[in-house]
This record gives sequence, C-alpha cells and structure tokens, in this order.
Amino acid sequence: MTAETTSTRRPVLTAAPLAVPRRLRFAGREVPWWAAVLVMYAVSRLLTTALMLALFIAANIGHWEYASPRMDPTFFTFSGSWDGAYYSQIVEQGYPTSLPLDADGSVQQNPWAFLPLYPIIVRALTFVTGMDFYPAGVAVAMVFGAAASVVLFRLVAARAGVSSAFWATAFFCFGPLSFVLQIAYAESLFFFLMFGALLTMIQRRYWLMLPFGVAAAFTRPGALALPLALAIVLLIRMLQVRRGGEPFRPRERLSMIVTGAVMAVAGMSWPIIAAAVTGTGDAYVATELSWWTGFIGKVAFIPLTPWFLLSWRYLSILGALIVIGIVAGFVWIVTRPSVRALGTDVVAYAASYGLYLFAVFLPQQSTFRLLLPLSPLAGARGLTRNRRARKATLIACIALQPVALALLWFIGYP
Repeated sequence: MTAETTSTRRPVLTAAPLAVPRRLRFAGREVPWWAAVLVMYAVSRLLTTALMLALFIAANIGHWEYASPRMDPTFFTFSGSWDGAYYSQIVEQGYPTSLPLDADGSVQQNPWAFLPLYPIIVRALTFVTGMDFYPAGVAVAMVFGAAASVVLFRLVAARAGVSSAFWATAFFCFGPLSFVLQIAYAESLFFFLMFGALLTMIQRRYWLMLPFGVAAAFTRPGALALPLALAIVLLIRMLQVRRGGEPFRPRERLSMIVTGAVMAVAGMSWPIIAAAVTGTGDAYVATELSWWTGFIGKVAFIPLTPWFLLSWRYLSILGALIVIGIVAGFVWIVTRPSVRALGTDVVAYAASYGLYLFAVFLPQQSTFRLLLPLSPLAGARGLTRNRRARKATLIACIALQPVALALLWFIGYP
C-alpha cells in the first residue's frame, strides 16, 4: 500500500478531515480502499479461527476444562464462551422480571448486566434463518467486526492519512484480543457504533452521530464517553470563537447540544429500565457488583474508586501508587504530539472513554478487551511512521494471540 505525504504542522480543531482516495495499491493491484480493508480483515479472521480451532481440538482431546456454556460443546459454543450463555438466555427467554438472590439476599449474576441490542439482532437472525444462538451470534459478530474495521480505517485516514489508517486497522484486526471480533459477544457491534459515532463527530455531522451513539448506549456500557467528548469539543469551539476563531453557527451548536443530551439520556436509561422491570431500584448496579464479589468481596459502588479498591486489597500502598502511575501514563499518551495530531475530537473521545473505565470499571481479565474502543489512537504517526516500531508491533500482536486465547479460555475467564 502506498503512503501519502501529509503536513507535519500542528493540527487545529477546525482542520478539515483529509480526503481518502477511492482506490489504493494493495498486494500489487489497484483496489477500492474498503476492499483492501476487508481482505485484511478476512485474512486476520482465518488466522484467528485456525488458532481457536486448534485450541478447541486440543482441549477436547486432552479433556481440558474451559469456559464453555454447555456440557456438549461445539466450536460455536466454544466461540460463545465466558458470558455468551447470558446472551443466549436473553435471546431465548428475555430478561428476568425478578433478580436472583443468594442466601444472604445479595443479587447474583444475571442477564441484566448485558444490554439488549446485540441479542435483538441475533434473535432476528435466528428467526429468519432458523440458526441456533451460537452460530448466529458468531455470524453477527463477524459481520460487525468487518464493518468496524472499515469504519476504523476511514476514521484514522481522515486524520492521519492512508498509511497510518492501514497500520492502525492491521493492529486492530490482528491484535492479541482480536478474537472478540468473531465470538458470540457484543464487542464488535460496539466497536462499529463507537467508531461510527466518532467518525461523524470529526466530520461535524452531529445529527448523524445521534443514531450511532444511542445504539451504542444499548449495546455495551461505555457509550457515555460520546456525549462527554462532544461536550468537550463544544466547549473548546465556543472558547475558540471568543478568541477570534472560525464562526460557530447557532444551528451547529444546537445540533451538538441536542445530540449530546439525547445520547446522555440513552446512556443512563438502562439502569432505569432494569429498575422498572424488576421493581428493584439498584437492579443494574447490584447486578454489576455481583461480578466484583470474587475479586474484592461485597462493596458499595462509588465512582472513581474501583481501581484503588482492587489494587489496595492486593498490594496496599504499592497498588495505589501503581494506579496513579497508570493514570499518569494514560495522560502522557493522549498528550503526545503524534496523538494530538489525530485531532481534538479524537483526543476528547479517548480521554472520555479512559475516564469511564477508571470511574466505573473494576480492572481484571477484561481490561485489555475493554481498551479496544481506543484503537483509533493506534493511528498516531509516532507509531505508524516508524517502520521498525510498526512491524514489531504487528509481529507482537500475532504472537500474543495464542497466548491470550489460552489464558482467557483456560485460566482466567473474563
């Protein structure tokens, strides 16, 4: 693939997105840019499928125990491990009207922790095709994985150019956790919606951002990062106008305010829905906390404390210092010149999503999987324009795939 020459001057918020050529030179031929992305995605899925299939066969021959939702696992149920059974329950039975309780009266793990859009789509596919949940769930995940890869490429290309977009998409498709693009889980759908919302935001098509953001709010937790990022961009643009920057039309302000408000309401609505259906005011939060019990026991939810709760429990003051170091490292990353070159809106999105993870998420095996919505940052030219760094990163991504598969299927289920 050919790389284009772009300006090295510091970008500003008002800079227009770069034009993406319709055709690229890929594997010695001129092809549409989206075709090149889909070929790369297909190759990555063949690799990951081969690795997963090898592990599945080895596990059954060796009678290894792994995270399987059934006593008679097939490769599709193997691909729907971890919490896939909850999605299956939602598709087949819907959400429970009462919460399961343990002997102490505490809420146990249940389907209310999983949002409805992905199972709705899978249920529609099972209805139309007659497929079981697990093959249908894998099919939906793979389709949206392809869509997410295409949108990610388009998004990074608009800010950093085609070469950077190619490498960022390669890291996404071949990454250690890229198996989430083809398992019966909502991740790939969420990636597509988040990347789509961010792409429309950098294009300033704020009304079009609305359906992506609302849909993401009913797919996985974390979509509240979108209205927060939009609010940050709105504030910056208003400040720039006061300093003599480009005009900021009232109609555009209105579209940002309304879009952000609607996305925020959508992002906060699931706990209200869970409370209304079950008759338990804290149904959603109590359900989420049930997954924390095995790590830190029974605790109350206080925003901005989960990382410290876990680290202090196992490492005391050293753990707290490690958390502070991680936060400082993240701030350092998003303030690097090559990351800022992706645009203020991308940085605002990354900072908002990072804040969400820190504020409400208990770090454990799922941490690296939940970092994947930050994949646009992989398009930073400090990485993609360094030949040795990008090749080493891609090799490491591929080499770590079987490691991640073995760890997450057989040792610590996320």
